[in-house]
Amino acid sequence: MPSPPSRASSLPVLAAVVVTLLAWASAFVGIRAVGADLSPGALALGRLAVGSVVLAALFAVSRQRWVAPTRREWGLLAICGVGWFGIYNLALNAAERHLDAGTTAMLVNVGPILIAVLAGLLLGEGFPRPLVAGLAVAFAGVLLIGLATRGAEADVLGVVFCLVAAVTYAAGVVAQKPLLRRLPPLQVTLIACVTGAVCCLPWAGALAGELQTAPAGSIAGLVYLGAVPTALAFSTWAYALARMDAGRLGVTTYLVPPLVILLGWLLLDEVPPALAVVGGAVCLAGVALSRRRGRPRPPATVPQEAGAAA
Repeated sequence: MPSPPSRASSLPVLAAVVVTLLAWASAFVGIRAVGADLSPGALALGRLAVGSVVLAALFAVSRQRWVAPTRREWGLLAICGVGWFGIYNLALNAAERHLDAGTTAMLVNVGPILIAVLAGLLLGEGFPRPLVAGLAVAFAGVLLIGLATRGAEADVLGVVFCLVAAVTYAAGVVAQKPLLRRLPPLQVTLIACVTGAVCCLPWAGALAGELQTAPAGSIAGLVYLGAVPTALAFSTWAYALARMDAGRLGVTTYLVPPLVILLGWLLLDEVPPALAVVGGAVCLAGVALSRRRGRPRPPATVPQEAGAAA
């Protein structure tokens, strides 16, 4: 019987998840600041261009062997790169021009539910009861956060952008999972990021013009968004996804909205409403519930024959 994974072997995966969630949470704060000086398309292109350069440097330093993707893998890489890296970034940046952070968090966090459904149907991960229950509880927490922080107006176009972001996010994760069975996580992330940057090239002129007038702080924020929430966080995400079910990893992203509230409190002095704090606690409970494993069935007892050795 194979031995269960040791606690030591799970620590790097846990560390990768923590780094990913903290970096992605910080991205919301960064986008909020940089978005005042850079338009959605320019911001997406700049972020992905910086991320591509950093990822290429990391791949060169790591001296990993380049594994040639098959035709099917190129197709999955295109879905991941165009959808999750390209369209998702464009849609999310545009959504935050039309909606407040709370409403955006509620709508984009349809993504983990779609990931669990698609992974159960297409990747054979099934629908474990703890995962389904944890998804429901965590999404309820996001709803509470959204209700506590939402503004008075909701733009229909912003809602559409959020739903596009959620769908492309889910499709990208589900397409990425099979790739990690054979291709190195860093290589997958690099190809997807470069693909997303190529998709955003129509905004190259806008980026060049806006960088000339943007303050130094916004340019530094753009570099941070490309280096940390993009290059680093997507790499640690791919590392964890190669070692976890897509559905179980996806539900951990419900911790991002509470982390955004905490970072906003610490860095921007934005005191969260009491209901948002309750929602964050509910998100934590949902993620914890999703991580539970069902009780293993006791082995069936086989009656020994008379005279058998003890």
